[in-house]
Amino acid sequence: MQESSVLSTLAVPIHPEGWRFIPLFAAGSLLLFWLWTPLGWLGVLLTLWCAYFFRNPSRVTPTREGLVISPADGVVQMIVPAPPPLELAMGDAPMTRVSIFMNVFNVHVNRAPIGGRVVKRVYSPGKFFNAALDKASVFNERMAVHLGLADGRDIAFVQIAGLVARRIRCDLVEGQEIRTGERFGLIRFGSRLDVYLPDGVAPLVVVGQTAIAGETVLADLVGTEPERQGETR
Repeated sequence: MQESSVLSTLAVPIHPEGWRFIPLFAAGSLLLFWLWTPLGWLGVLLTLWCAYFFRNPSRVTPTREGLVISPADGVVQMIVPAPPPLELAMGDAPMTRVSIFMNVFNVHVNRAPIGGRVVKRVYSPGKFFNAALDKASVFNERMAVHLGLADGRDIAFVQIAGLVARRIRCDLVEGQEIRTGERFGLIRFGSRLDVYLPDGVAPLVVVGQTAIAGETVLADLVGTEPERQGETR
């Protein structure tokens, strides 16, 4: 069973962005072998980790209308009221912000939280504070996206760079129609995704819960279930 699990992991496709780095890590390993064999084996481990970091697995996305799906793998770090990013010009009224923190071992391919039309996308240069900090939403380098939904409501999601993650990739363009769970970019290496829910929509995840990109339901735009509570067991 363990061998099968390892083989399944190795068979996962690699995101195209990864092929910019994996050969560099491999070349570095060869150099380390030339310098000192134990260092070479360390390089091999780092090369394998690099390939693992850029894995790009398929996901089974719930397709029922109104479901907001996690855009990232990671831990739900905070759920707080906060105004959407100023650069999106969506007003200053607080929206429920669900923040998902990705560590260096999570899948880093990001997915659209819901289907809609890209109204606006804005890149903002900034600092590289620890993405676990609340101030990272305001001060860190980020890519913010305003998505218009078919029912007239709006949602926002933001890729936020962190202490280690220094590069954001977003393949969306303004005016583009996207589907729920569709891949749209990634952040390397580590960081955070914020999702701003429409007014009156209760989150269906709790702080500390592990979310899976393209699969975990964050909220239901047409549901009436109240905000969920959770506890460690």
